[in-house]
Amino acid sequence: MTKQMGDQFYYVDKQLRKLEGKEKQELQKKIDEIDWSILDAVERRETITERGVFAPLDAVEVDEIAARADEFKKTGLEAIRAGKIGAVLLAGGQGTRLGYDQPKGTVNIGIEHDIYIFECLMKNLMKVTDEAGVPVPLYIMTSVSNNRDTIEFFEEHKYFGYDRSYVKFFKQEMVPTVDFKGRVLMASETELAMAPNGNGGWFSSMVVDGMLEDVHKRGIEWINVFAVDNVLQQIADPLFIGATLASGCESGAKVVRKAAPDERVGVLCTEDGRPSIAEYYEMTDEMATARKENGDLLYGFGVILNYLFREDKLEEIADRHMPIHVVEKKIPYMDEKGNRVKPEKPNGYKFETLVLDMVHMMNDCIPYEVVREKEFAPIKNRDGVDSIDTARELLRGNGVLL
Repeated sequence: MTKQMGDQFYYVDKQLRKLEGKEKQELQKKIDEIDWSILDAVERRETITERGVFAPLDAVEVDEIAARADEFKKTGLEAIRAGKIGAVLLAGGQGTRLGYDQPKGTVNIGIEHDIYIFECLMKNLMKVTDEAGVPVPLYIMTSVSNNRDTIEFFEEHKYFGYDRSYVKFFKQEMVPTVDFKGRVLMASETELAMAPNGNGGWFSSMVVDGMLEDVHKRGIEWINVFAVDNVLQQIADPLFIGATLASGCESGAKVVRKAAPDERVGVLCTEDGRPSIAEYYEMTDEMATARKENGDLLYGFGVILNYLFREDKLEEIADRHMPIHVVEKKIPYMDEKGNRVKPEKPNGYKFETLVLDMVHMMNDCIPYEVVREKEFAPIKNRDGVDSIDTARELLRGNGVLL
């Protein structure tokens, strides 16, 4: 197999020749288990990022949501009580950028007393389940590096009072990395240099880790997926669910009104007639500043990585190949002399799928506006914008005791 792939396996072939016995068999087994067609993306990396024609997409705005709140909430609660709603928490990251070498969700953001990121999210979910009177199945995506620590943390804190029989953990898939010549990198003598498959790979990772059987057994028809970063986001939100179901769309996305035309946030719109997300750096000045007759920005709603997808449509996507994005990254690796190298600048490519492509593979998507100060408190940085301090301020503004 490696000979057929030629120079792409330069480092791997070299290492295989050095190994003997069990170690050689184990490395070969890992090689054989990988779908190496992913490497074809290196040759197509320039065309993968080509975009179509963008057009604005109207949202269900706050005023309409308020006017139809009873209708939306009734529909959403009925779906939750019928067991049709599941939730997926993307929690594969570490708190490295926060100066914390543990799963990001275990970061303590309290001041007077302990309160963890995971705890904030679980409390947000429990507001809904307490009102509905039934638990929502929660699937937590971890990584190879933080899976054990995450599970132990939830066990230690008794799942923050949530019914543990409704919580399952699965690992994000890992894919190989390559240098700039497309040659697969080694992490050690017996390990390939692997990386997570991107935030668009969460459903395929669920499938690979056997979660689909549980989804089918429970009769889940819609999945609300959200990231660990945002401690204010509402999960399995009945209003959001009800609005999406009422729209007849296959998916919904929570969005916030942009603070300024040049705010660095992806905007939900259409691309060649299908729902899509235009990243801030892809928007022309004309697009970013264009306004409606009432003065609102034409492309005025930014995504916050909180989506609702029809489960059967997700299975269709899983059966097709999502676009693979080739990204330049700093990749720790083992050099030809066996030395572990931690590069200071990008030295190769990682392969990622993106949730924005998952949205684009849907036939339609309803943008659902939320109030930024009530549902958007991301923790991405140690200091400054989108930091623990800014999140604390927003939590306090929503009555959370820290």
